[in-house]
Parts: sequence; structure tokens; C-alpha cells
Amino acid sequence: MTSARIDGKVAAKSSATKRPGQGHYRKSEPPRQYNVTEPDELLNFLLKHVKSGRNAVKSILGRGQVSIDEKVVTKFNEPLKPGQIISISKEGAVAAPSLTGINILHEDDDIIVIRKEAGLLSIAADKSDDLTAYRQLMAHVRRTNPLNRIFVVHRLDRDTSGVMMFAKSEEVQQQLQNHWKENVRDRVYIALVEGAVAQEEGTISSWLKETKTLKMYSSSRPNDGQHAVTHYKRLKANREFSLLEVRLETGRKNQIRVHMEDLGHPIAGDRKYGARTRDLGRLGLHARVLSFIHPTTGKLMTFETDIPKPFLYPFRGDSTPVQ
Repeated sequence: MTSARIDGKVAAKSSATKRPGQGHYRKSEPPRQYNVTEPDELLNFLLKHVKSGRNAVKSILGRGQVSIDEKVVTKFNEPLKPGQIISISKEGAVAAPSLTGINILHEDDDIIVIRKEAGLLSIAADKSDDLTAYRQLMAHVRRTNPLNRIFVVHRLDRDTSGVMMFAKSEEVQQQLQNHWKENVRDRVYIALVEGAVAQEEGTISSWLKETKTLKMYSSSRPNDGQHAVTHYKRLKANREFSLLEVRLETGRKNQIRVHMEDLGHPIAGDRKYGARTRDLGRLGLHARVLSFIHPTTGKLMTFETDIPKPFLYPFRGDSTPVQ
């Protein structure tokens, strides 16, 4: 389950919202068109102009038959402005192919927020034909306009799952990246690590550097590299594994992975950084929460996802619930 909060409130999901990971394109049927002459909400507008009952109008919306200025809309309470054109097609929108390894949590004119599955690259490091989140989302936005583009704001490692964000213009990308520390209010990860972490909570601070083989490590000398600070809290633990909530104060490459190795409890499945276990079948790291100030509206937006079930398997006999 995924929830989104705007200004601290949970945004209810309408039953008419399209399924995550799917876009729409319109069949070439001549639609009925109506001009918006005064501010209104979509459902109310349709009830005034379509000679059908409330349930029938909701069904028309749910099937993707309604467009505002040629863009399919399914939200009942979509605000309307004078000058917009409402189109009602005889047939519903045709679902575009599902995205692989991605759920779209939120999309507007400026950003796309997704939940990425483990095993999917955020973006290709070269010109390879690998399936990536970036390539799929680029195709997604170009279904409505071939000139549309997306821009990388931050990345998750291939084997890390969770919430990440893309910009839909270079201006928004630069705004987010240039003011990342001020605008991002919270980044919370869940880490399944090897062994029993003794302290209930703690902070790891070090200077990170990169070897010629592209492996990050903590330097023993102050000011030697990029300063990185990681806060953690133990949620569950037994002799074999600990489940940690990890908050980033800085966002350096492989920061959590290096700091967990420094702690003496490498992330499960992370053989690059000292792990011995392979039982999980993936990296035991999940970006659970991303909270930020929207670059255009200025509203606080928070996206939170569930802890992956495999992270909880080592604690099945533990009666203490995870918060």
C-alpha cells in the first residue's frame, strides 16, 4: 500500500483513479465538446450538461471517456477554469502498456513520483538498451506529446527499491537539485542488516571517497572526501538480522551501504560492502519515505510506502509489530 500526504493530510484515492503505471491514449472517435464559461468542478459540470444520472456520469469518468483540453481526466473534483474545453468520447480511453518495475504515485505538470522495484536501473550509465525507469517514463510522457521529456533529479541503486522523483522540465530539475537540502524535508530508508545491532539508535558520520573500482569507502582523515551523516533507529533485531529505520542528513553515493559496513552490520545481500548472506535475493535497502516542498506550488508533499515483506521474514516469530 502506498499513501501520499499533502500538507500533512493523507490524500484519499478516488476509485476512478487510473491504475499505477498506466497511461491513456484516445481512440479516434469524434467527441462531444463543451466550453467551460465559469469556474466549476468536473463532476458538477458534467451533471449540468450530460443528460444522464449521477452514477452514469461517474461511469463515463471512470472509463476514461472525459478529456479536458485533450487530456484524459478521471478525477470527479478536477477544478475547471473558463476557456477549457471538455470532450466526451463515445468509447473509453485505451490503456497504454503497463510499466515494468514502476508504480506512478503522483504526476502533475512539473514532477513524477514513482515507486521503483529492486532490480530496475534508475537510468543507464551508458548508451545500453537496458530497461530503466528513466526510459519507461520518457515513453510514458511522450504518449500525450512527443516533445515531452523527463529529467533525473536523484537516483536509487539498481537493487534498492522505493520512492524516487523525476522532473518534467529542465527548470524544475535545476530548482530541485539546487535547493535539494532546503526543499527535501525527510528521506527515510528501511535497511535489513546482518547481525544484532546493539544500540537502539545512533549516528554515523564520516568522509566518503571513491576507489578506482568505483567502490565508496570512509576515509580515516577528517575533511578527506565528502562529509556524510546517517542516523539510524533499530526497529527489530535477532541474532541473525536487524531491521533499521535510516534517515539521511546528507545524500552521498552508496552512503547507507558504506555506513552500515562501518557499523559492522552490512546490508543483507550487499556483498560489495561486506555482506555474507544471500537469502534475501536482493539488496536489503528500501527508500520508504520522501517528503519535499513542491517546486511550483510550495506545498509539502509526503510519499510513504510499505516495508517490503521479505524484509520482515527473518522476524516472523517476533510478536513486536514494526512501526
